[in-house]
Amino acid sequence: MSSAMPLPADTLTIAEVAERTGLTAHTLRYYEKAGLIDPVERSASGQRRYAATDLDWIEFLLRLRDTGMSIADMQRFAELRRNGPPTFPDRLALLHEHRAQLARRIRDLQDNAAALDDKITFYETHLGES
Repeated sequence: MSSAMPLPADTLTIAEVAERTGLTAHTLRYYEKAGLIDPVERSASGQRRYAATDLDWIEFLLRLRDTGMSIADMQRFAELRRNGPPTFPDRLALLHEHRAQLARRIRDLQDNAAALDDKITFYETHLGES
């Protein structure tokens, strides 16, 4: 019998987290190895068991990824997070910097969409004249 503390009943397996997040089990293990997520609690049999706080953090990481944050910056943010509240100013600065980059990308995408709309209008106009 194991002397490990029992895990809460509401923890999730890696397969359950993969299903909820859309990540593969391989990617979840990579995120742990790369330091993006803290080492996950293990059951007595060694199976990863994710808590709700782990899932919340993974969902935030996915938002950062979806907004184009680099793995290196995500690792930097995760490391700052591990170091607690004294790193709030650094985390805030990193998020401000990333938000500014995102705003620039959104403007660029809007410009590109407008150029595409112009080209679509051009072709639709010429097809309508035939």
